Amino acid sequence: MPPKTAKKLLCNKLEDLSAENFKRFRTELVDRKDGVRMIQVEGKDVLEVSEVMVNVYTERNALKVAEEILREIRCEQDADELAEEAKKAGLCSSDGSSDEEHFVDRHRDELIQRVTTVPSILDKLLKAKVIQAETYDEIMSLRPAQAQMRRLYRDIGGGGRSAKDLFLQILKDQQRFLIDDLMKN
Repeated sequence: MPPKTAKKLLCNKLEDLSAENFKRFRTELVDRKDGVRMIQVEGKDVLEVSEVMVNVYTERNALKVAEEILREIRCEQDADELAEEAKKAGLCSSDGSSDEEHFVDRHRDELIQRVTTVPSILDKLLKAKVIQAETYDEIMSLRPAQAQMRRLYRDIGGGGRSAKDLFLQILKDQQRFLIDDLMKN
């Protein structure tokens, strides 16, 4: 039997939920405001919601997020079963950390080629103190947009996961169609 993937485990667990609990699950998923938008899951089936979660959160993190949501909607047994199945499949680490590649790292090449509104992204990153004014000026002086994005990636990478999460949120706000397109892949 082939090894189970995170998407398969997630899909199987969501299929076990009642229609009402699946609806509550989707609502909680969107209410987290950390990556999934209503348009991505509204009216979608179990498989589609599982795909969105894996694309947004990465495989390991999708299972962790699902477990958290199941507990929030009082589906404790389902949460326990998902955690146990993930552990058996080797899809969770004992310390709860994840070595999965972040969305912005996984799609680095596409983002460098396709993002054209770098100044507005830089404005938000500067305001959030992810980058400094000197870095802002240096990146703004570069041409074309691809060179700006390459240089930006150097600083985002050094900021760790939280910097990447903020970068992704800014991209979702400003490049929604691009990010939605990449999430489908």
